[in-house]
Amino acid sequence: MPRIVNVHEAKTHLSKLLDEVQYGDEIIVAKNGKPYAKLVRIGSRPKRALGFLKLEVPDKFFEPLPDEELDAWE
Repeated sequence: MPRIVNVHEAKTHLSKLLDEVQYGDEIIVAKNGKPYAKLVRIGSRPKRALGFLKLEVPDKFFEPLPDEELDAWE
């Protein structure tokens, strides 16, 4: 369901609203409590390549830290 904002909020937070629209949200701008305009993304969002780093995490990474290391963080 699209989020509804009033004109004053839209003017005050336009950059933030545009960021939300970039990630697929739809924003309805209302004037005097009535829907007036809709902010939607134009075109599709560019796809990001995942898994571009070929790394392996050793099993030791998931083992608990030694007591000396834990004490140093306190």
